[in-house]
Order: sequence, then structure tokens, then C-alpha cells
Amino acid sequence: MPTVLDLFSPAARAWFSGAFPAPTEVQEGGWRSVAGGQHTLMSAPTGSGKTLAAFFWCIDQLANEPVPAEAERCRVLYI
Repeated sequence: MPTVLDLFSPAARAWFSGAFPAPTEVQEGGWRSVAGGQHTLMSAPTGSGKTLAAFFWCIDQLANEPVPAEAERCRVLYI
């Protein structure tokens, strides 16, 4: 059965698996939503992995996609 980490590149999966025992609930839900192209609002207690939930997918995608032709195009917005 696929896990949420299967959404990531092999390098990202290896890093995460070596650094953490498992994704938190906010990471599981957030990554599935963001990977599905949804605008996503994540709310969870401090220390639950929200920042990594917000950025890990984006960083992995940016590292594995070619630079867009439009140099000033916004690809990630985090508020």
C-alpha cells in the first residue's frame, strides 16, 4: 500500500525516513492536499511539523523540476 512518502523523490524519501520515524497527521494531510494541487491551510499545535509540512513538498518539487521559462514567475507562496 502506498504511503504519503511515495509522493516524494527517492532522495527526499530517504532523507525524511532517516530523520523522522513517520509523518505527523498534519504532514500526511498537508502533503496529500498540496500534491493534489489544492490550496491548503494547515492548522496544528506547535511542534507538530507544520513548517516541514508546508515546505517539504515544495522544496522537493523545486529541486526536481526545470527552471521555468518565465524568470519572475512565482512558484511557491507561503504565508
